[in-house]
Amino acid sequence: MRRSEMIEALEKSQEWDLAVIGGGATGLGIAIDAASRGYSTILFERNDFAGGTSSRSTKLVHGGVRYLAQGNIRLVKEALKERSLILKNAPHLSRKQLFVVPSYRWWEKWYYGIGLTFYDLLAGKAGIGKTRIMSTNAVIQHIPVAENHSLSGGIGYFDGQFDDARFAINMAKTAAEQGAVVLNYFPVKELITEKKKVRGLKVTDSISGKSYDIAAKAVINATGVYVDEIIRMEDPASPGMVSPSQGIHLVLEKKFFPGDTALMIPKTADGRVLFAVPWYNRVVVGTTDTPVDTVLTEPLPFREEISFIIYHFNKYLNADIGESDIRSIFTGLRPLVKTSNTGKTAMLSRDHTIVVSTGGLITITGGKWTTYRKMAKDAVDNAVFVGKLKSRLCVTENLKIHGWTEETENAEQLKVYGSDAAAIRLLEEKDPALRQKIHPQFPDTMAQVAQAVNEEMAMHVEDVLARRIRMLFLDAKFALEAAPAVADLMAVYLNKDENWKQKELTQFARLVKGCLP
Repeated sequence: MRRSEMIEALEKSQEWDLAVIGGGATGLGIAIDAASRGYSTILFERNDFAGGTSSRSTKLVHGGVRYLAQGNIRLVKEALKERSLILKNAPHLSRKQLFVVPSYRWWEKWYYGIGLTFYDLLAGKAGIGKTRIMSTNAVIQHIPVAENHSLSGGIGYFDGQFDDARFAINMAKTAAEQGAVVLNYFPVKELITEKKKVRGLKVTDSISGKSYDIAAKAVINATGVYVDEIIRMEDPASPGMVSPSQGIHLVLEKKFFPGDTALMIPKTADGRVLFAVPWYNRVVVGTTDTPVDTVLTEPLPFREEISFIIYHFNKYLNADIGESDIRSIFTGLRPLVKTSNTGKTAMLSRDHTIVVSTGGLITITGGKWTTYRKMAKDAVDNAVFVGKLKSRLCVTENLKIHGWTEETENAEQLKVYGSDAAAIRLLEEKDPALRQKIHPQFPDTMAQVAQAVNEEMAMHVEDVLARRIRMLFLDAKFALEAAPAVADLMAVYLNKDENWKQKELTQFARLVKGCLP
């Protein structure tokens, strides 16, 4: 997947069946769906693939236990089916994970046990493990740091876990394999209309500065929290669709949460569940649900959010963590669909919504990572109608995500590459310098940087250290220390000078500041 080849394909085509705006989970899913049905498809992302919310999730592939408590049975059932498809079609990027819910009142394990058993029943044949009531000793065996005062056992259940940004990169490669053109750093400047109908886009390559007019039979706005910005390109008076909500996650060293079992706290002060999930030899703890008025490209955590998570982590575990123990913080914005209800965003629907304007602009927002495939199917079905395209069946239920392989790499940092791991090993064999670790505390090598630039369209240091390799989200200080070596190698492959390197390091240092308390 090379950017130069994508631009060459862009310049050759006169008109596309579908133009997709947004390179997060939803947009990439749409590109895969449309291209695999045989429609000519092009996607534009103004920053990097999964550069926003899609790289900042809780790393779960799940049905949504909380949505079950809210009575949204349809969403849970749909998400549980999609969970099974992700585990089947991308085993290199996802896996089954055991979660424990501790009980501190005698009735809680039965109350939550019944609810989670119903969760299993909703999954049906798509189930991945049976819920079980656990004794106090069993809970401590799985969560040795659990607060044991008044602990009366708990519940064990199974859900899925994945690497969100790496999944998105492999989705981009899947879309490309199906014939789609996918381009990062290509902001949409305006919509092209003809007789009050949306007929295409004006875009600019922010790397080269070159602009293009793109003709398309249907245009899909899949920009997450930015959908209102695109909607107002067509209708400046639009009231907008999205009520953004901020969620943060803290990343801690594994010593604070040893073992391979995840923890789920079923109810916190703001009505959300809280998770502590092992991830790449760290633990991810989150999340929060805070309404925000301003949509920032790099949202920052609020001090109250950090305190909220620290308080609950210390309350349920024999821990005494403080801000100095945080290795990284990542903050994302959820594109929640506005309703007449002005209550907490924790109560707003996580269902996806599709709206087609009078001019034919198709906007999809809401939803969750796990249901990206179903969201994409619904969006493409609408685009077929709007664009008057020949109807073709969706084939993504059985479409494997790029990298799928029966034999997975033993090294954890290469397992997520699937079949691409062999190419990284080959780079290391050909050039011993690429065997060098990016940072002495991490297993990732310079060969992964080379792969990111040459085959995964990484254009900036941030692209590599935040999304191709997850170091920024695992340990921000170590990522800052690794940045100069990464910039040096990228400059060689991208043919950049010393000024470019210094600019990249300055920008990355600014980004790191937002990932620390």
